[in-house]
Amino acid sequence: METRAYLKGTRLSPQKAGLVANAVRGKSVHEAMDFLSFSKQKGAAIIKKLLESAIANAEHNDKADIDTLGIKTIIVNQGMRLKRMKPRARGRADRIVKPTCHIEIILSDEVK
Repeated sequence: METRAYLKGTRLSPQKAGLVANAVRGKSVHEAMDFLSFSKQKGAAIIKKLLESAIANAEHNDKADIDTLGIKTIIVNQGMRLKRMKPRARGRADRIVKPTCHIEIILSDEVK
């Protein structure tokens, strides 16, 4: 049985979120929560909150035993980019791009 949780439009670059996602991919839920609790990266706090949501979904909707759950897949995709302008000298402007990302976690019982 698989349980999913999504987070869309997070104000975090996909590259930075991907670093944290690679660290917890394939681990059990307890190992991942321990890693995310002690990591100092901004993406760790965001992914930890999403993992807690996925665990709650599995426990409430699917009646799953959380001791047997593991992270089957964690996907980080690029989201919409916020475009802003910064005034520069002589009437010019520079573009500032603020990236966002979409994160999806799939929990399963059959993780090795």
